[in-house]
Amino acid sequence: MSERVRMAPSILSADFTDLGEAVRLIQDGGADFVHVDVMDGHFVPNLTIGPPVVKALKKVATVPLDVHLMIENADATVEWYLDAGADWLTVHAEACDHLHRVIRTIRGAGASAGVSLNPGTPVEVLRDIIGELDMVLVMSVNPGFGGQSFISRTVDRVSRLARLCADEGVTPLIQVDGGIDTSTAPLVAAAGARCLVAGSAVFCQEDPVSAMNAIREAAESVL
Repeated sequence: MSERVRMAPSILSADFTDLGEAVRLIQDGGADFVHVDVMDGHFVPNLTIGPPVVKALKKVATVPLDVHLMIENADATVEWYLDAGADWLTVHAEACDHLHRVIRTIRGAGASAGVSLNPGTPVEVLRDIIGELDMVLVMSVNPGFGGQSFISRTVDRVSRLARLCADEGVTPLIQVDGGIDTSTAPLVAAAGARCLVAGSAVFCQEDPVSAMNAIREAAESVL
């Protein structure tokens, strides 16, 4: 039996006039997480949502809220998102002055802690903190907008991250975000990813649930 690949559909590509229904649709269809992209217009060139929306989504979500902070001031504001109901909270290594402290804050609040790496950030920067992490999110596009093309170098980066985890004797969930569809999902899954974020490849399709499950099936086919 193949390993299970978890799916985290990103509501960035959903209909913002009815986010509650988008969440219900994907979680009833088998999503493992609801991926929530928080962008501040500074760390990334886009502005999306904040704690009030996370708090509203928490009222309808029956699967964990996977909140991805693409913001400059995570050190100062991480507790806002914990209070709003984030179950998994991911910050960017490039945006935190005191990364270890932030990770400890997240885990101390009872949430699962993740760190995300931009395409230009070597995975080796996590060596001294990898044992503290529940998840590592490898960006396979430059963050800020949905619908971008997958960066092929990501496959090698996921492989190196998997080796780093093995070397350190730890097993954080390896997640990949950006350009994930039925053609790229098998590539990153074979390299070691076990959680996939997909936005436009899910919510911009006629049948989002079928699209999501097709991506999962494609990824699991190589395991």
